[in-house]
Amino acid sequence: MSFTATRVSVALAATTALAGCGSGQSTSSTPNGRIARELSARTTPGNCAAAVLEALGHVAMRVYHEGVSSERTQVALRMVTGSRALREAVERGDASAARAAAQALIATGHLTNLQVSRGGTTSGTAASTPAASTPAAGAQVLADVGASGAVAPLRGTLTGARGAPIGSFVTSVWADSGLLAETDGIAQGVTSLRERGRSLAGSFALPRGELPAQGTLTRKRIAYRYTSFPAEAYPSGSLRVYLLMPVSSTASLCGPTVEDTVANTLDRVARSIYTAEAGRRTLTQVQRVQHNQALLRAVARRDPVATRTAIEALLNEHIVRLRVSAGGRLLADVGGPFVLAPVQGSLHLGGRTIGNFVLSIQDDEGYLRLAKRLAGIDVLMYMGSQLVKNSLGPSPTSVPAEGSYHYRGRTFRVFTLHASAFPSGPLRIAVLIPIPYA
Repeated sequence: MSFTATRVSVALAATTALAGCGSGQSTSSTPNGRIARELSARTTPGNCAAAVLEALGHVAMRVYHEGVSSERTQVALRMVTGSRALREAVERGDASAARAAAQALIATGHLTNLQVSRGGTTSGTAASTPAASTPAAGAQVLADVGASGAVAPLRGTLTGARGAPIGSFVTSVWADSGLLAETDGIAQGVTSLRERGRSLAGSFALPRGELPAQGTLTRKRIAYRYTSFPAEAYPSGSLRVYLLMPVSSTASLCGPTVEDTVANTLDRVARSIYTAEAGRRTLTQVQRVQHNQALLRAVARRDPVATRTAIEALLNEHIVRLRVSAGGRLLADVGGPFVLAPVQGSLHLGGRTIGNFVLSIQDDEGYLRLAKRLAGIDVLMYMGSQLVKNSLGPSPTSVPAEGSYHYRGRTFRVFTLHASAFPSGPLRIAVLIPIPYA
């Protein structure tokens, strides 16, 4: 089965302005990359806020792009095109079975929305054309399930058992709420989705009507700096993603020069990505462990074999390692060798504590990929003096804890993030920010 993923341009038409930060809207803009060429400029209140928003704007676009072309979109598309239940339902024209198959795919958590149509396929149609925005003429929509709002639609063709096209689909991996939460968490700003001059999905309310792509505005007596980029709504339609920060909150990121300000901003992003691995989204996995009856029964019996079996069933659905102890004895420890951001918890049965556990939802490779994809930065991870992960390249020389670092003709600014290894102990992460950053 084939697919054509929607390719949404996420390049800013004009990057954040370098004008002063007043309380009114600004329509001034500068050519993309001007801040990169002015890294040595001294920081002022105006260009500090602009540099912060330009750097965070790049990060926000990278977050959105996770729904356009990434590992998660590849997984979602493989699941849709590889679903036998969905294929057979479409072949029969069975709407009830198609909805059930679509809902089963949504329940995996790998996609948020799915619309499935039978017939009317237009093989080879570019996904960004109007013809691909809605089901083709003669198509019958069999299923349309998922979140109430989503962005970054992915479109493709469903083929039958004999390889002939039988229908089409539109799916997404980014619910509105998910994109807003992820962008807000990493950028530590406020995000608004805007369509035809109005804010969507309960996102931060901006003034009604058209807004410049970047500038300043005041809401409830708070002055904000903002930037934006074009995106696509699900299942079709254009929108813009706006990222805002109170001007006052950018002051803590200001350095002596624009380069220092950009580096400070991205250092905070790297820390936000790490902190999220032991934050709210870990709670779902903690609850899964604490309510798993097979695990609780095994721990209550102090049975290492049954405990290991229960742990293995819990792994791979976001948990990468789980260590369980009871009565001062380690019962089982299953998962990857290099894991970070451990979270501890207790196990209870019949009103009493029967054991405890340590889990992690992220390994070193996962953090490395997130930092690279979402922030465009490299990381080196050390346990003691041992380099355990490296996204930079072969044989990096001694890296300073802070300051400039040169590697194979490239220049980086280095910060050190003091993290936690699994199940305990220090993990040192050298965060390398490319200069110039783009």
